[in-house]
Amino acid sequence: MIHFLQTLYGPFFDLNNWKTVIESGSDWLIIFSLVLIECLLSVDNAIVLAAQTQKLPTKKEQEKSLFYGLWGAYLFRFLLIGVGTFLIKFWWIKVIGAGYLLYLSINHFWKMAHPHSDQHHSKKRKRLLPLFWSVVVSIELMDIVFSVDSILASLAISPNPVIVLIGGMIGILCMRGIAEVIMQLMKKIPELEVMAYALIALIAIKLFISIPAIDIEIPAAIFGMIVLIAVVITLIVHQLRKRRGSSSK
Repeated sequence: MIHFLQTLYGPFFDLNNWKTVIESGSDWLIIFSLVLIECLLSVDNAIVLAAQTQKLPTKKEQEKSLFYGLWGAYLFRFLLIGVGTFLIKFWWIKVIGAGYLLYLSINHFWKMAHPHSDQHHSKKRKRLLPLFWSVVVSIELMDIVFSVDSILASLAISPNPVIVLIGGMIGILCMRGIAEVIMQLMKKIPELEVMAYALIALIAIKLFISIPAIDIEIPAAIFGMIVLIAVVITLIVHQLRKRRGSSSK
């Protein structure tokens, strides 16, 4: 067992490996490409995170949950890179993740359609965790689900786990920045929350059809275009509603 763990995680604790990577210009070019891949593959993750943090009542709690989630993501990324060669067998993680995302989307729109029933049920329900920690746990679960694709794509580019780890850590940090931007936009444009949960349903489908049994991949560029079109349509709807509201006054 100890030998098995040394095989998986030994390269992370090899100082010469770190020294070689840090001093190599070609390795930093690979790291830069991994950061770009991480950001492209994490657009859907950022949308989910931004939507989840909206459950928290204050901006301070929202930023704090992302901060806690950041360090948790680093820890899980370290652990998952070590078992990267086995990740392809974990197709069931995608199925569970897709089901959870679909539940989030359906639950959100059901609450929008039945706001009073949610107030009635919230009195009877008891949370296993406080709201803040339930959001943090949700963030971590989503990081695990979405990191499978990122790690597999990264290991295909470089077999050196140190390079993959550095690229992933920088990419995760960038992705958290994207999530914060989306959070701020949601505050100013409420319609973006509806768009986010509609995209979450699409992300659930995208995740599910990528399992080996189906093996249909939606390219990151196409999904990015879908997100961009969805944002543009949402902004147009927001402006039309704003004009309609001001004209009615």
